[in-house]
Amino acid sequence: MLANQRRSQILEEIRRTGAVRVSSLVESLGVSDMTVRRDLELLAQEGLVVKVHGGALLPGGRSAEEPGFAAKSGRQNTEKRAIAAAAAKLVEPGMAIGLSGGTTTWTFARRLREVPGITVVTNSVQVADLFSHQPRPDQTVVLTGGIRTPSEALVGPFAVAAIRSVNLDIMFMGVHGMDVRNGFTTPNLVEAETDRAFVEASRRFVVLADHTKFGVLGISTIASLDTADILFTDSALAAESQAALRERVGELVVVDVSDLENTDSTELAGITEDEERTGASG
Repeated sequence: MLANQRRSQILEEIRRTGAVRVSSLVESLGVSDMTVRRDLELLAQEGLVVKVHGGALLPGGRSAEEPGFAAKSGRQNTEKRAIAAAAAKLVEPGMAIGLSGGTTTWTFARRLREVPGITVVTNSVQVADLFSHQPRPDQTVVLTGGIRTPSEALVGPFAVAAIRSVNLDIMFMGVHGMDVRNGFTTPNLVEAETDRAFVEASRRFVVLADHTKFGVLGISTIASLDTADILFTDSALAAESQAALRERVGELVVVDVSDLENTDSTELAGITEDEERTGASG
């Protein structure tokens, strides 16, 4: 592969996922670490990417930049559905669970509408709205108060006070990024505090994060990697990255996206037309 072709492929991958790691590019392109770093340096000089520790981002992909719910809803939908299907097996009737804001937890919440007797505590406007489309008398949904973020999460002191008043069996959280050194992160300082309250209120802390979240860094750390009892991700994550996570989290569950292909249409059949029109399909 010519150098220009290789750099075009790198740029295409960054535009598709928003961020890449050097280690992932080394594996996918079959070239040396030095070659990848040189390519990223040239792309950065042309203003096409922004170099960060261990990889690169699209210009504007800063630590404090927070994409809106609609912008994120079209990314990695298949991976999110596969992760949601695997994680839903942890939920049993009668449980009290927490759900943070984000499109991954929204996808996961779709799986929970058929579980009887659960109580859902969430700071996600979209998650609460999802349950309201098909209300069940045996389910209780508690939406915290707070200040609304671009990702449709309610954060701040009102949200924190509400979360600290409950005891949850499991907390399921989506994250903006995850990093070996910095842990699970968010681009919103106030949301980090709210998410930490969720972690403290829960017996088990479960993170749902597709492979593109690895190496992405938000401005504020929610929790270190070893705080997670279980981390669900997908098989597109590089083997090297999987190994690094497996050493730090309580349990790493890597789902094979292809396993969802035969059941995908059944799951999607439960989505209403209104949900599809919101663009909240992942």
